[in-house]
Amino acid sequence: MIMNKLKELRIKNGYTIAKIAKLIGLSPTYYWQLENKQRRLYYEIAIKIAKVFSLKPDDVFYDDL
Repeated sequence: MIMNKLKELRIKNGYTIAKIAKLIGLSPTYYWQLENKQRRLYYEIAIKIAKVFSLKPDDVFYDDL
């Protein structure tokens, strides 16, 4: 699942929820809700998250078919 991939990337890169939330300008609670599918992911946020990992949004948020 996409949000599992997001959590895996965060942990693999050594980020806490608080750290990545600060980097992309969100509250830790909001970011946690994204990872746990309690919030809708908007494209602008997806771009910011992908930049943190030096990836394209498609690489983070789309599963390979």
